[in-house]
Amino acid sequence: MHTIDINCDLGEGFPNDKALMKFISSANIACGYHAGDIDTIKSTIAYCVENGVAIGAHPGFKDKANFGRTEMELSVRELYDLVAEQITLMQDACKEMGAILHHVKPHGALYNMAAKNATMSYIIARAIKELDPQLVLYGLSNSYMISEAEALHIKTASEVFADRTYNAKGQLTPRSEPNAMIHTTENALAQVLKMIEHKTVIATDGSIVSLEAETICIHGDGDHAVSFARSIYTAMHANNILIKPCSSI
Repeated sequence: MHTIDINCDLGEGFPNDKALMKFISSANIACGYHAGDIDTIKSTIAYCVENGVAIGAHPGFKDKANFGRTEMELSVRELYDLVAEQITLMQDACKEMGAILHHVKPHGALYNMAAKNATMSYIIARAIKELDPQLVLYGLSNSYMISEAEALHIKTASEVFADRTYNAKGQLTPRSEPNAMIHTTENALAQVLKMIEHKTVIATDGSIVSLEAETICIHGDGDHAVSFARSIYTAMHANNILIKPCSSI
């Protein structure tokens, strides 16, 4: 039997968080830098505890105006502090609420930059290891985030995306390109099943790319977020794919 984790970015100011909980196994909670605040952090943690969903920190660039999706150049110390501050904030909130922080998944431009940059990935991984070596790093499959974390003996979860396309290098197609998103549930489900069952994805140029799929990201924004999440969840059960947080896989 195949096993998969379903993760979703939450606490970012969209109205679907509570409804999405029943269809996911892990949540990546915005830490107040690209979105959210201490109130949304705590309310989302409460939803996770209530629904048995693994709790993750979702650190991003300190740039709410651009939702953390604009690249920023930081020094090694600035990047380390950026990540460490947000993880620590989540650790403190979890401790206050009697919850456990399970993983870390960078957000937006920070995620995309680190996936292609070994130094950035190393800094992120080192911050995680020094704060709590038991945390799992969720990172793009086949990227530097995975390899640099593994080199530091940190647990990793290779992430794939249900509604994003891939290029021939196994990288996500930039959102600035017209074919970056998969717009139909049928096509998204087909891609997800292929990634889980065959560990491959069909790139935008038609080539077949190998990848590891341990956790699937679905997005919590958009008018159809809940129905899309329900479709992914239902398809996993219909195909005898067990849904569990990555630490349980």
